[in-house]
Amino acid sequence: MKAIIIDDEKRARVTLQLLLAEYCPQIEIIAQCENLPEGVKAIRKHNPDLILLDIEMPGHSGLELLDFFDESDINFSIIFTTAYNEYAIQAFKLSAIDYLLKPINPEQLTEAINRLEIQKQKKLNFKLLKENISNTCSTKIAVPSGNSLIFIDTSKISYIKGEGAYSEVFCVNDIKHMVSRNLKNFEDTLCNNSPFLRVHKSYIVNFNFVVAYNKSDGGFLELENKKQIPISSDKITLILDKIQLIKR
Repeated sequence: MKAIIIDDEKRARVTLQLLLAEYCPQIEIIAQCENLPEGVKAIRKHNPDLILLDIEMPGHSGLELLDFFDESDINFSIIFTTAYNEYAIQAFKLSAIDYLLKPINPEQLTEAINRLEIQKQKKLNFKLLKENISNTCSTKIAVPSGNSLIFIDTSKISYIKGEGAYSEVFCVNDIKHMVSRNLKNFEDTLCNNSPFLRVHKSYIVNFNFVVAYNKSDGGFLELENKKQIPISSDKITLILDKIQLIKR
């Protein structure tokens, strides 16, 4: 996740960067700015995911940041850093806006970043839902990859290999995508009345690309690109049924 720090105090910027490096290594600081105009320029240049924004700065308050952007341009989240007293802090709580009270506590910093990532994931899941519902009658699926959504034509997927919480999607012409979805997610999405079948705990195969079933070495499927996919013994009946169905 890309982030920009905006704070007029150099010591505060350095301290926050060090805390993030130690406790939130998933956050990449791409710019540090000492006033709001510099911060606005950096946001427009770098398109960050997160702004860590001081409120009390000379010239402009951090609360004025959004005045510089149209609503359609605001695709970043904000965590305010403030030395405000407890009464002003109550206003932040009532507004459901995240903030960090200076001096910044590492535990509270980690909690704020975790809340932000959960919110972003919920938004991404909702966007995925909308995209996949709209594509129900097409051959494409929308899947997350890094900070992007990629659209994959399922007819071009030869097989998918599960890697824990991630999956590698192998397509024709040696194209491969690493996506943040486990294999069960693809099984639920693709393996219902389709040429796809989960043939192993780590593999889903598109039977349109299967050219042979070999019984040796515990059994494996050979694909058009000569790739050999291992199979589980309890899947053999399903595999043979699928081969017969594809042949018809």
